[in-house]
Amino acid sequence: MKKIPASELVINGDGSIYHLNLKPENIAETIITVGDPGRVNMVSKYFDEIEFQGSKREFVTHTGRLGSKRLTVISTGIGPDNIDIVINELDALVNIDLDTRVPKEDKKSLNIIRMGTSGCLQPGVAVGSLVLSAFAVGLDNLMHFYEFQPSEEEAALYQQLIKTDFPFPTRPYVIRSGEELLEHLSDGLHQGITMTAPGFYAPQGRAVRLQSRIQDDLTILGDFRFKQWPIMNFEMESSAIYGLSKLLGHKALSCNVILANRADKTFSDDPKGITDHMIKTMLERLEGM
Repeated sequence: MKKIPASELVINGDGSIYHLNLKPENIAETIITVGDPGRVNMVSKYFDEIEFQGSKREFVTHTGRLGSKRLTVISTGIGPDNIDIVINELDALVNIDLDTRVPKEDKKSLNIIRMGTSGCLQPGVAVGSLVLSAFAVGLDNLMHFYEFQPSEEEAALYQQLIKTDFPFPTRPYVIRSGEELLEHLSDGLHQGITMTAPGFYAPQGRAVRLQSRIQDDLTILGDFRFKQWPIMNFEMESSAIYGLSKLLGHKALSCNVILANRADKTFSDDPKGITDHMIKTMLERLEGM
């Protein structure tokens, strides 16, 4: 295998990967991603032991143990562009020899679980509910820069989407979750299709002083079904996590707690409390996985 040039794989002077400032021994094989750097401590406070803490820019990392389970929690910041950095660099830590800059012959597969917040498009889903993304639809352009071949199921969902009155001025892409993770972690929780937007306001149909081109079309999305799955929610990271994980051979699953119900026009009066509930619920399930 060819050596990767220094311009393409940037390694710091101390041997850590460029943006995340991490070395291979600093991460576990089960990775929890959160957007907000302040949420890292909300997760790691439940660890029985913290063995490593590090930070650079918006990327804060804690690694420790919950029972016998070794876990890493890392903040990504907001948006698919940051996910491009995080997933590629996490993969490099486990699948590239950073000393020789040569990919390893035996590749590791990480479990990558997003714990995020989101707005729901389905009426009657209470704020505080947890939603697992069986599929993520990317409204950003990240995966169009990679060689990506959809599965039959992903292609079928894509075709059904674009044959409806699809309101977005973009070419979407569709990625399936890691099915093993979904099976292990989904008991009793909502499942559906998640729309990953490249912004919080107009790309998600919000109008403040500027009007959104799609603000009158959210009911189209609420009515959409693919097999048993409705379009459940908007957020800003899942499709990029799913796409890069699939290409690199990792398993990914996104869990979002519903802070707002867009159809019911409601917002949680305790965002921190329901986010903490999500964290505890998912950690209990991950510990037993």
